[in-house]
Amino acid sequence: MADKSSMMSEAQQPSQTAVAEGFASEDDAAALDTCWPSGSCVTMALIHADIGSSFIFVVGLAMADLGSAMPTSGGLYWWTHCFASPKTRNALSFLVGYSNTLGLVGGLCSIDYGFSLMFVSVIVIARDGNWTPSNGVIFAVFLACVLCHGVLASTLSKVMGKLQTVFVVMNFVLIFATIIALPIGRASQRNSKGFIFGETANLTTWPTGWTFMLSWLSPIWTIGSFDACVHMSEEAANATRAVPYGILMSIGSCWLFGFILVIVIAACMTPDFESLLSSPFGQPMAQIYYDAIGKNGTLGLMSLLFIVQFLMGLSITVAASRQAWAFSRDGALPFSSFFRVISKKFGYIPLRAVWGCVLLAAVLGLLCLIAPAAAQALFSLAVAGNNVAWGVPILARVVWGQKKFKPGPFYTGRYSVVIAWTAVVFLAFGIILSMFPVGGPDPTPQTMNYTVVINSAVWGGALAYYFIDARKWFVGPKITLDLDDLSESQEKALQDEGLEIQGLPTRRSRSLGESDGPQHGNGAEKV
Repeated sequence: MADKSSMMSEAQQPSQTAVAEGFASEDDAAALDTCWPSGSCVTMALIHADIGSSFIFVVGLAMADLGSAMPTSGGLYWWTHCFASPKTRNALSFLVGYSNTLGLVGGLCSIDYGFSLMFVSVIVIARDGNWTPSNGVIFAVFLACVLCHGVLASTLSKVMGKLQTVFVVMNFVLIFATIIALPIGRASQRNSKGFIFGETANLTTWPTGWTFMLSWLSPIWTIGSFDACVHMSEEAANATRAVPYGILMSIGSCWLFGFILVIVIAACMTPDFESLLSSPFGQPMAQIYYDAIGKNGTLGLMSLLFIVQFLMGLSITVAASRQAWAFSRDGALPFSSFFRVISKKFGYIPLRAVWGCVLLAAVLGLLCLIAPAAAQALFSLAVAGNNVAWGVPILARVVWGQKKFKPGPFYTGRYSVVIAWTAVVFLAFGIILSMFPVGGPDPTPQTMNYTVVINSAVWGGALAYYFIDARKWFVGPKITLDLDDLSESQEKALQDEGLEIQGLPTRRSRSLGESDGPQHGNGAEKV
């Protein structure tokens, strides 16, 4: 169950200043203690790494409650349809499905775009800064990475579970290598504790208070895609326990090790922030490595860094394809009858959904050819899209569906509703943050944040599609519940909302649907 790696913690948001210079640093690694995208500095970074990550953990707790109770590949829009009111369930489920699908594909784009920047930075380092990659070169590397992910996700399905262990090990190798190498390399030049825990700076034209809030975008982006556990739940053993465990472990490990990395890098970085942002290597993290361990050591660690980034992209490719397949299984995506097919030849995987996600990611990646500001939107697409997809089912549960909710093995008990409301408020705030230009209140066309344009098109387009056409045939996902898992009050609540219960005698299950006929495009074919 992959999350964005701990080494990437605090690292994935782009450096707006460096982006404006041309060779972007869209994956300024972590720590740049400061969360460069917002221009805040050391103390702010330590605080946002802790406070921001703690709120994300609250979101994970709320999602773990749902994941333990109802593990399924289409979890987020499935939960929305189950818990929302009769009048809103279909439209909200449709919106969440599209937002989550495009949010995951946006996450794939941002990860692979970050990989391409890391990859070319290694070449720049090897050439001592005497080469500058064009946007075309960066896109070519991005495209090759996306296509490789498609090939690997199509052919390694039988060992993907074991590969996750390899991914985790490589993450920890990178983390500990950084924690050990930087302090040794900068033994005589480390910053004081006053600098690490007391220094502040604001590299934007926003007020310092708002800059501090914008600095939360770093952990918000970094600790993302933990819902991958949900989308892989139908392929996991003991999913009611494995899903919440995977969600909380991925968030918790990013929180812990990201915070440690921020402290280490704050102790070992040069106090001259502008020199880091204007590094000839294009990656502030590369410059930090270079200052501490020299050229050869930097080449080694940056190579390991982009390998970890590549593996992270492979994991999210798999998660995105499972979400897309689940949504097409319920007939909601265009060409659902094509994408819902399961390939027997390649190990019973949604092969066409995999390549559909790859193709969409490649098309979205064309934004990096336009301008750095357009490329920035790839990152924010993942933040805003996923925040909507995570927040709506949590909100639906506490507003309309509490009587229908039956806790699983993992449950936060009497604190569950408070946790859910806290998560909803934080996710809504995160969406607002992702819409702001990070450089200041007077952006130019080159520094504008176009997230609001892209995400409004996604959300507006999904709702327009629903109300113009899909409302005529989309009745939501097929939901099956074991009879033994339903209390009398839950059964009554479901019936009171007009949901028809159909018996499935072979498995003592009940299928909840709104019509006796087959759903539009439901079911998976095998080829």
